[in-house]
Amino acid sequence: MALEEYRKKRDFSKTPEPAGRVAQRAGNARFFCVQKHLASHLHYDFRLEHNGVLLSWAVPKGPSLDPKTKRLAMKVEDHPLEYGEFEGVIPEGYGAGLVMLWDRGTWTPEAGDVDAALKKGDLKFTLDGYKLKGSWVLVRTSGRYPGARGGSGGESRTWLLIKHRDDWAGELDITEFAPLSVRSKGDFEDILGDGTPAVWRSNRPAKGGEAGAMLAAIIERAAKLKTKRITTKDTKDAKDTKEKASTRRTTQSAQKSQRKRKR
Repeated sequence: MALEEYRKKRDFSKTPEPAGRVAQRAGNARFFCVQKHLASHLHYDFRLEHNGVLLSWAVPKGPSLDPKTKRLAMKVEDHPLEYGEFEGVIPEGYGAGLVMLWDRGTWTPEAGDVDAALKKGDLKFTLDGYKLKGSWVLVRTSGRYPGARGGSGGESRTWLLIKHRDDWAGELDITEFAPLSVRSKGDFEDILGDGTPAVWRSNRPAKGGEAGAMLAAIIERAAKLKTKRITTKDTKDAKDTKEKASTRRTTQSAQKSQRKRKR
């Protein structure tokens, strides 16, 4: 079953992630997305729609537009198509952290048989997203370290994501240049600020190192954002209440004057 591993790793009574199902979309367009995921470490989840699911790779440093830069991409379990629009907070369990929809669009295989290309370990394709465009390739490597093997048939889980030379290639660091969500237009603190910033104060998914420091700063900024939103809402509510009271008094005064004139 295509999504068995995905479901086995998650407790859907705790996570807001979709349980999903294998489902073919109407039409020929194939969806792709990249989700920026701050968990025990920051990485980017690269996903391509194929056969009713999202084929998925974890890219630790994110995609690079420079053809000279080969990005490690670890093959992970297939995800449901609904996951392609997911953005939010995973509070505990597998993948606990923040998920941002960093890019999305459509992809087109450059070879007719996608399954054969995947089996060969050489998948060439074209992306048409907000941030990622043009020709790319995913190449499977030998994966000579613990945990690298474990894919279907014992194949290596280690791939490389590489940009081909074209009009969309360049040395610009796209992850630094365009860090925000294509869905909410916000950053991690905006996503967390819509929930409960204090949720990880005692048990953070990223407890140390660069990711831990990043999460601590995000929690602090999210808490400030939430406080500001609450203060703004309270101020607005107080103003609205005052204006309604003033309007009511004015209306009552006008009605009283009208009654006097009728007498």
